[in-house]
Amino acid sequence: MSISVAIAYHSGYGHTARQAQAVAAGAASVPGVAVALHDIAALDEALWQALADAEAIIFGTPTYMGSQSAVFQAFAEASGQVWAQQGWRDKIAAGFTTSAGVNGDKLNTLSSLAVFAAQHGMHWVSLGLPPGWLYTTGGDAEDLNRLGGFLGAMAQAPSDAGPDEAPATADLRTAEHLGRRVAQVAVELRHGRLVGAA
Repeated sequence: MSISVAIAYHSGYGHTARQAQAVAAGAASVPGVAVALHDIAALDEALWQALADAEAIIFGTPTYMGSQSAVFQAFAEASGQVWAQQGWRDKIAAGFTTSAGVNGDKLNTLSSLAVFAAQHGMHWVSLGLPPGWLYTTGGDAEDLNRLGGFLGAMAQAPSDAGPDEAPATADLRTAEHLGRRVAQVAVELRHGRLVGAA
């Protein structure tokens, strides 16, 4: 039976949707993993059931005014019934975000996503990459993790560039890395649980 990875995201202008697609491609590259994208703007029963069935949930949101979007926050607050039943306890979690600014206070958004996952009793998976680009004089704008985040995947999309132009290729490759890493952790965790049960 395949391992289910759900990507629960909101995208205001299409940039975070491109990042979500890259995360999905990374997760789908791991054998035995099935991936589904879920736009959390529609809070319907199908969404809640898909997230209940997933072994890993990767959360994504744009960073607006230094925090997650209002749409994502509405989703987080609506998950209170799931929390009351501990429905996501021991699932794997991770996160990604996009903003127009190079910094854009994306770390605050990722921190909020990690706390949200912790409140649900989930296991957070970090990006697992060293910083690239300006971290050393030999860095390059095409480096993975060029924005130097650790908690999750960060992407930058200029405010006057459409989703066909941004985020940058390096940021999308970083998102793909995050998806692959989460899927690999999900495979390892299931294997360990099966061994433990035997």
